[in-house]
Amino acid sequence: MINHHSALIYVMVLVSACDGDMTDAELEAIGENVRYLPIFKDFDIDRLTDVTRECSGLLADADGLETTLQIVKGAIPSKLSETAYALACDIAAADPSASQEELRMLELLRHKLGVDRLCAAAIERGARARHTRL
Repeated sequence: MINHHSALIYVMVLVSACDGDMTDAELEAIGENVRYLPIFKDFDIDRLTDVTRECSGLLADADGLETTLQIVKGAIPSKLSETAYALACDIAAADPSASQEELRMLELLRHKLGVDRLCAAAIERGARARHTRL
C-alpha cells in the first residue's frame, strides 16, 4: 500500500506516460506541483524520482494500468479525489495539446476516483485557463 503522496504522484505519472512520451514540460510540471502545492508540504522531494520509477515499473507489467489504478483508488481518500483529478488535468495541460491517450486517461481517472461530470468540467476548465498560451 502506498500513501496519498505517492498516489497523487502516480496519477501525474499515469497522465504523462499514457501516450508513451513523458515530455520535459510534463516532468517539470510534476516537479513543480510536488515542490509547491500544500498537499505535498510534508513530502520529501528527494523521493520524487523513486516514486516516479515505482509507478513506471508497475505500468511495465502486463496488467500494469489496471493494477496502478486500483492502487491509486485505494490510497487516495475521497477528500483528495478532486485534487488528484486537478493534478492529472494540470499534467495533461502542460503540453500545448492533449493527446487522445491523455484524454482517455483523464476519463479513466475521473471514473476511478469518483469525480462527477460537473466537477470534472470545472476542474478541466480551470486547468485550461491556467495553461493557456497565446
